Amino acid sequence: MGLLMRVKICGITKPEQGQAIAQKGATALGFVCVPASPRYVTPNQIGLIVDSLTISVDTIGVFANACVEDICATVAQARLNAIQLHGNESPEFCSQLRQCLPEIELIKALRVKTLEDLELADRYVSCVDTLLLDAYHPQMLGGTGKTLDWEKLAEFNPPLPWFLAGGLTPENIGEALKRLHPDGIDLSSGVERSPGDKDLDQVALLFQQIGQ
Repeated sequence: MGLLMRVKICGITKPEQGQAIAQKGATALGFVCVPASPRYVTPNQIGLIVDSLTISVDTIGVFANACVEDICATVAQARLNAIQLHGNESPEFCSQLRQCLPEIELIKALRVKTLEDLELADRYVSCVDTLLLDAYHPQMLGGTGKTLDWEKLAEFNPPLPWFLAGGLTPENIGEALKRLHPDGIDLSSGVERSPGDKDLDQVALLFQQIGQ
C-alpha cells in the first residue's frame, strides 16, 4: 500500500477544509461540477479554493453528462488539472475531450451494479488515463454511502490505474484494502458531517488507518 496510493477526498466546498485536507495528506481534491448535486460548487468557487491551496494536490472536477464546451470552460476558469466523468459518457466523448484538453488527466467513473459493468472498462482503456469504480444508485451519481461488493471486484485488474470509491469510510477502508489493491481511493460521504461539509477528524482517522 505505502505512499504510492492516491487519496482523493471529493465534494470539497470550503477553502479552509480544502487546505486542511491537503495538509493531512490527500493527494487529490474533488469538486462536484454537477448543478443538481448538494455538493455543487461553481467554477468561480472552485478557483478560489484552488488559489488558496499552499500544497500541491490534484484538483479534479467531477462532471456528469456535460458538454465538451462547458467542461473546457470550467477547467480553464477553475484551474483544474483533472476531470472525472461520472455520467454515461461514451468512449467517443472521452476521445473528443482528450483532444480538447490533452494535458488534463481524464478519469472515467463506472457505476458498478453487476459484474457486466466491469467489462465496460475495456471500452475506455484507450481514451482515458484512470478509471474509478463507484457503487450504482438509481437516483444518485455519487456520494451515496453505498459500498461495492469487494469480493466480486477481486478479479478486476485493468491495464490502467484505478480508484476505488463507493461508501468508503475510515472504519471500512482497512478491510477494503485487504481485499483489493486499487491505485487510489476516493471518499466523500464517508468523511462528512453533511453534504459538502467535511469532518476533519474523520479525515485524520482515515490517514491513520491507511498509514499514509
